[in-house]
Amino acid sequence: MADLLDPKATFDDTYHPKDALERTVHGITYTGAAGLFLAAVQNTVAKENIGAMGVFSRFGKTIGLFAAMGGTFSFVSTASANLREKNDFLNHALGGACAGSLVGLAKRSMPSVAGSALALGAGLAVVSYTGRSMFESSSDSPQLDRLAYKDEAKTRYRRPINETINELGEGRGIYGPGYEERRKQRIKERYGIEIQEPYYKNKSAEGMVKF
Repeated sequence: MADLLDPKATFDDTYHPKDALERTVHGITYTGAAGLFLAAVQNTVAKENIGAMGVFSRFGKTIGLFAAMGGTFSFVSTASANLREKNDFLNHALGGACAGSLVGLAKRSMPSVAGSALALGAGLAVVSYTGRSMFESSSDSPQLDRLAYKDEAKTRYRRPINETINELGEGRGIYGPGYEERRKQRIKERYGIEIQEPYYKNKSAEGMVKF
């Protein structure tokens, strides 16, 4: 069982470099869309009637900040993973710290820069360390071959048919070799009826076909 649960037997530990620019574009797109949604909500609940374009004219900073944070996190975390050749929580901690510092830069306060970087970096590091990173796709984590795992488990824990029959008996889809012959013999001994194998007429040249 130890071999079955050995991660080396089912996981590929080799690191595969990722495209940092592609990840950055994806990060900007996703977080930019989130920022656009938040800006639309802010524009809707605003007290003044500033029109639909107020999403960009008045709350465009929200969209820009979210997009910048997503792009910064994606680029820094991917670049760190490629340089270290490891995909662990430290990459997300660095990306989160850089992305969080942008919040402080928007406020133009050095304590806010340090606090935001520490908070977001530590939060993403904890999330990534526990294995539930919200920014990590399924292709980033090692994949388990479920079919091979099930086949190996069936082979390893498969019980002999004779042992199963001895405990459960025959029937309900569990039949051992020679079951039909034993069944015929039991019926003959108990009821005196001899069961013959059925034959049916066929128009073929042989004339009879065994069913």
